[in-house]
Amino acid sequence: MSQFFTRYTELGETYLVPQQPYQFEQAQLLLTNQPLLTELGFEIDQQALRDYLAGVSQVERIQPVAMAYCGHQFGHFNPQLGDGRAHLIASIAAADGLNYDMHLKGSGATVFSRGGDGLCALGPAIREYIMSHAMQALGVPTTHCLAVLSTGQQVIRQTPEPGAVVCRIARSHIRVGTFQLMAMNKDVAAMSKLVELCIREHYSDITSSGEARIFDFFTQVCQRQCALILKWMQVGFIHGVMNTDNTLINGETIDYGPCAMMESFSFDTVFSSIDRQGRYAFGQQPNIASWNCGRLAESLMVLIEDKDAALERFSSILSQFAESFNEGYQVMWSKKLGIGTWEESDQALLSELLSLMQQNKLDYTNTFAALTNALHASPLTTYPLPEVLADWVSKWRKRISGHSGAEALALMQSVNPAIIPRNDLVERFIAQFNEGTQSDEFTDWLTALKTPYTYQAYPVQWTATMAHEQAYQTFCGT
Repeated sequence: MSQFFTRYTELGETYLVPQQPYQFEQAQLLLTNQPLLTELGFEIDQQALRDYLAGVSQVERIQPVAMAYCGHQFGHFNPQLGDGRAHLIASIAAADGLNYDMHLKGSGATVFSRGGDGLCALGPAIREYIMSHAMQALGVPTTHCLAVLSTGQQVIRQTPEPGAVVCRIARSHIRVGTFQLMAMNKDVAAMSKLVELCIREHYSDITSSGEARIFDFFTQVCQRQCALILKWMQVGFIHGVMNTDNTLINGETIDYGPCAMMESFSFDTVFSSIDRQGRYAFGQQPNIASWNCGRLAESLMVLIEDKDAALERFSSILSQFAESFNEGYQVMWSKKLGIGTWEESDQALLSELLSLMQQNKLDYTNTFAALTNALHASPLTTYPLPEVLADWVSKWRKRISGHSGAEALALMQSVNPAIIPRNDLVERFIAQFNEGTQSDEFTDWLTALKTPYTYQAYPVQWTATMAHEQAYQTFCGT
């Protein structure tokens, strides 16, 4: 049985402000992630869970809080952010020996709401449930969605929409923006405690001391961010709002507001309605992750006495981010193409493929699924090879002929999903929930998303490219 406890108390009430969530007396559980409950060792009946998440009852002896942070939003510094519509209601000592946060979103206004209503519409809640579920199965580090509740109330956005509360489970809610706030406050004592907390919870293999400990911590944070972005790129995920307050120190994906999956391939793909300059486009994500790490380095500077030496050291570590990403990027493509050992000439082969994909608006997932499928003994008709790639495919087959087809297939099937949470399906199922319905197809589709690297004959609509992708936009949902 999981044990509830209060976390982050050493940081003080400047950074964790006691706040009570709203009570939604008419709330109903719409979706519950039962496997996640089991993994956590969380034995609770549905009524008790509903009461905790609806604010009707409070976890015994635990004071809910809103967490404070600041950050850069689309490159512009905002000195006062924080949980404007969220509450950390408890932390859990889980069955796996790790600690997790139990965090509500859409649970009411707090001191950080900045005039907002503190509520969440049902659509963004369903999106987070679907996407976090799918990302975990795709092998991407992510926060998890434990449950979605309908509140029984309407929230006003462009139009009135059903209200909801999301329960997020995360290893941590410490962000780059948390460090930025402490740096802005010149709060060296709190910053030191925060670094130690993060090392204890997420980087326990760090054994150095003194200033070396800070640099080692920063190095490992950069490595986690690099690994995360490579996973995003591998599956075609576009986060859409990579602000520093949405960058978790432990390297998990958080905030599925305006996210989407790339279908027609282009490094310039962007769907977020507020990203008008393409700052967070698909191909820009590595650069932004590195930039966000730079903001963490600036914050950590308050702990270092020799600023000039620290700047040089942090800069050196940041340059390693680029080197590590480039190495990992090469490995990613070698696996996606079934190439055992990358050779210099393979760059031309890859560049030709990506150029053809962009020119012909080929689907990112389906193209690599088709190449993977082509190596099966009995290829499925679900994933036909595009005719425009015929000449390129001949070159590719010749390139991978140096090792067994089984080796190439194993490499490719480990990184090329057969099924992803397609944008039009996400929108269609959100619309159903908004109308008060939940179809059997949704349940079946969600089950299929649990095994995305399994190649089988799926319904056509589950693998089809969005018909009007260029006009598709996503929204933050605040």
